[in-house]
Amino acid sequence: MGTTDAFRPDPGRARGTPYAPGSLLDVLSVAAVVLDQDGRIVLWSPQAEELFGWTAAEALGRYAAQLLVDEENLDEVLRLFAKVMGGGGSWAGVFPARHKDGTTRLLEFRNMRLEDKDGRVYALGMATDQEILRDVERDLALSLRLVAQSPIGLAILDTGLRYVMVNPALERIHGMPARAYVGRHVREALPFLPAREVEAVERAMRRVLATGVPLVDHFTVGPTADTAAGERARLVSCYRLEDPAGRPMGLATSDVDITDRHRTATEARRRLALIADASVLIGTTLDLDQTARELAGVVVPDLADVAAVDILDTALHGHVTPPDERAAVFRALAVASAGGGGGEGPVTDAITAAVRAADPPGEIAKYDPDRLVARCVNTARPVRLTRVAPADLTRIARDAPSAELLGRAGLHSYLVVPLIARGEVLGALDLKRITNPEPFGEDDVVLAGELAARAAVCIDNARWYQRERATVLTLQRNLLPQRPQNLVGLEVAYRYQPAGAAVQVGGDWFDVIPQEGARSALVVGDVMGSGINAAAAMGQLRTAARTLSGLGLDPGRVLHHLDRTASGLDQTIATCVYAVYDHEESCCRVANAGHLPPVLMRPGLRPVLLDLPTGAPLGVGGVPFESVGVELAPGDQLVLYTDGLVETRDEAIDTRLAVLVDLLDRHRLDLEAMCDLLLTELREDNDQDDVALLIARVRGST
Repeated sequence: MGTTDAFRPDPGRARGTPYAPGSLLDVLSVAAVVLDQDGRIVLWSPQAEELFGWTAAEALGRYAAQLLVDEENLDEVLRLFAKVMGGGGSWAGVFPARHKDGTTRLLEFRNMRLEDKDGRVYALGMATDQEILRDVERDLALSLRLVAQSPIGLAILDTGLRYVMVNPALERIHGMPARAYVGRHVREALPFLPAREVEAVERAMRRVLATGVPLVDHFTVGPTADTAAGERARLVSCYRLEDPAGRPMGLATSDVDITDRHRTATEARRRLALIADASVLIGTTLDLDQTARELAGVVVPDLADVAAVDILDTALHGHVTPPDERAAVFRALAVASAGGGGGEGPVTDAITAAVRAADPPGEIAKYDPDRLVARCVNTARPVRLTRVAPADLTRIARDAPSAELLGRAGLHSYLVVPLIARGEVLGALDLKRITNPEPFGEDDVVLAGELAARAAVCIDNARWYQRERATVLTLQRNLLPQRPQNLVGLEVAYRYQPAGAAVQVGGDWFDVIPQEGARSALVVGDVMGSGINAAAAMGQLRTAARTLSGLGLDPGRVLHHLDRTASGLDQTIATCVYAVYDHEESCCRVANAGHLPPVLMRPGLRPVLLDLPTGAPLGVGGVPFESVGVELAPGDQLVLYTDGLVETRDEAIDTRLAVLVDLLDRHRLDLEAMCDLLLTELREDNDQDDVALLIARVRGST
């Protein structure tokens, strides 16, 4: 069926159906006049009166040529009349006719010969205003041309919801020819849609037909008859058609194919969602490796099948190297892949091969200047290969075996973008597409660059944080005591454990100080805060405590002087327990400055928390400190610790102290094993703070 056939009326339309007033014939106002064989008017329609101005009483019985034709056209009219009446059959054309008011108008005529049962011959003339007819013809021609050439799918249905006409655009959109529509009910003409959707379409059409309220730009996504085209997105509208009198004639529908726009919008939403996810998921900690894993995890699989994050070795060690055409040395931080490389099958094998080609996290890799990743960091610009040719593999991979793995994986598109923070190139984000059939485009370059820029700041923060943390740890470990000299009557074990990698190091410390005679001082303290300032304040307080310890002062007096020292430091607050054990007197004097109480363990008895005056923290100033004496017999132990050993966010401190006492009661181990046990049991899921732990046991008599 051709385009012209698509516009043909429904052959099922009933013949002889009368046209109601307000139809096209009324618009044309066709006049009918019947002449006898002599040319006298014998019949005169109301439309003739309207067209010519003469009433029936004025026209009937008169010669039509004399009434309706100017003198100059009379001979031509008589000739045409004779032709029709003489057996010529009919005549059609445009002819000037005279109106009653004396004006002349061009009318479109259709004349034909009639014969009654008695053999008498008549002439039937039908006429309409030529200008009105031409306007209708132009409107119709324009409408047909617009419908035929419109990129919008158009259809007309009758009041029974049978298709009367479809245009070529609708044929293309639905993948069906016009013959599959015309004459068929809507539920028969849309076999590619699920039954419930067809029912919804029919309900919507009947609602528009009944109410006259149009359905405008209804968004729908669904299949078409052309299964190879996949799902199409469309804006569907439906309008009721009415005659000039306002009576329903049927429906007109329009389908606008917006599949490309829908895909573009969907892709834009996906990219925005990816950027939003990156804002939340990247940089959750100040751990460099974790931040790199977060970046790689965000881009897989939405942007790439395999992603790798590598940092320049120079950036890792704080050396700024100006970009140039030189080899690039990286430390691999993270590799992520679609599906994680698990399972079996060709797709999994391809992904696994590509992951094996990447540099394993933690390893150092050197890329020559001809490699694309080296060009990326040297120029600080993205490098994209829309289509990877076999010769390109050696420019992507580190070495020949890796290039072979990428070729086996089926790498077809490659993108690498620099990680730039604060004007410095830190490394690169390496992206590969293997199972994703689409090559990397310009939009992907922009998206990858946006993600890399956000992640680079987080990586840079983590890099500087880890560098500062390493500095603080080094300072702190150097300030903490080495293994103490032999103590009179005491054996000790101790541990220092910094906070987790994602948390800044604090100011916890401990010390074991031999004194004159048979005495030894035990100190555990905690400077509030973290970082270099806390470590420096800790070092000053530890030095002061060592100095004061050499004076043989009572523990309360030592804390008094330490309080003055802390008050002289800039906004330094610290807690501390200071104890002096005298082996000759079998006594230990303890003073507390806002610290958690030590635990006293005696053989055969349940451990207890020492009942000490809490005291104010060091640095508050002007608060007295009181010393308490405790008798210690051979085998007795004192456990001194900082709050990082027991405190958690979701349990009360009293509960945690009870857990500590229970552990000490259940496990009577040697000192080293006890230190390890406490750290393992109490710090398993809690590494948010430093821990200083010191256990001292009174030796037996020798």
